[in-house]
Amino acid sequence: MNICGCLLHAAPGQGQTVRQTAAGMAGVEVHAVTEDERLVVVVEDTADARASEIIMALHQIPGVISLTLTYHHFEDLEDGESRPQPVSAPSTP
Repeated sequence: MNICGCLLHAAPGQGQTVRQTAAGMAGVEVHAVTEDERLVVVVEDTADARASEIIMALHQIPGVISLTLTYHHFEDLEDGESRPQPVSAPSTP
């Protein structure tokens, strides 16, 4: 299990759009949005992506100024539980 608590700062006027986009992503839960366009977001590993990959995808949402990791919890899964497969780096010729 890999859980990351993040503070995401959206550009002025972009908070709702960023919230909708982020909330539509697998492994992402938006818990709060402040008046000054900051979002409290929790990111978890999914079967298809690690939390770190999802966080990098959040950085790419138009209107996102910054994303800060504020909390991280990791523990090994019990035998038989599914976990994301490691992502291999592309080989260079």
